[in-house]
Amino acid sequence: MFTGIVSAVGRVTKATQNGGLALVIRAPFKGVKRGESIAVNGACLTVERVTKGAFTVHVIDTTRDRTLLGEYAAGRPVNLERAVRAADRLGGHLVQGHVDGVAVVERVEQRGDAWLYDLRVPAEVWDVSVPHGSITVDGVSLTVNALPARPLVQVSLIPFTRAHTTLGGLRVGDQVHVEGDVLGKYVRQLCRSER
Repeated sequence: MFTGIVSAVGRVTKATQNGGLALVIRAPFKGVKRGESIAVNGACLTVERVTKGAFTVHVIDTTRDRTLLGEYAAGRPVNLERAVRAADRLGGHLVQGHVDGVAVVERVEQRGDAWLYDLRVPAEVWDVSVPHGSITVDGVSLTVNALPARPLVQVSLIPFTRAHTTLGGLRVGDQVHVEGDVLGKYVRQLCRSER
């Protein structure tokens, strides 16, 4: 479980296709252990190997099918978050690290000191999105600013988020991982089962 509060921006240093995909990621974390879960651009991955200043994760086919991880190459910056501990502050929202799909940036507009991003999201993400609810974009916990029209979700980025995550560099046409709000998913499922 995660909170969507990115603790570091790391960098892919190696991507190897070898009976699956292995990513070596340079990160400023201390005390990373084998078997630990780390969200990489919002996808929960398990650490297989730890070296000084880096860790290696294995990306299975199921994860590759619903994410952009298979396209990552050396040099790619990534948002990183270590799994939350029971005693940690929950500064964002409950994030599972189970990417629901890929969204496309449709529009970017600066409004005052904030930047608005309209994202074309998969239907299952739009269905659980509500104004002022939560959404995770490349591992970052964000508030849904508006729902302009199906299938668009609008988020607003403050200067801190733009400066301390990879989202500040997003442009129209870019693709990002999205995870819908877990509470919305449960409500949707409960409503379906009541029919």
